[in-house]
Amino acid sequence: MTPGDSAERVPAEGLQHERTALAWERTAVSIVGVGLLLTRVASDQFGVLFAAIGLVQVAIGAAMVVWTGWHYADLHDLTDNGESPTHPLAVRVVGVSTCAFVAIALVVAIAIALR
Repeated sequence: MTPGDSAERVPAEGLQHERTALAWERTAVSIVGVGLLLTRVASDQFGVLFAAIGLVQVAIGAAMVVWTGWHYADLHDLTDNGESPTHPLAVRVVGVSTCAFVAIALVVAIAIALR
């Protein structure tokens, strides 16, 4: 048997895959919470456009929660093989959407302050 055979694989010690999954879930729940807050404030103050942006943010956060649930088992395989459990495209999507939604939230906050 070679060192790469599954019979000789030793699972990763620690809770790396649990921490990674919890980090993704925590991020998703935060996105949903901020989206709900944006939807409520924007619908009262600015109308339908900003409320729709908040609802899109809620949908993205909900999709992330579902995605982390589906890919939880995949994290075990990746960490057991010594690979990184972080998907590069997922990191890019989360980073870009977070920056976009923070910019929108700043615009809303500034607009509320100037009223």
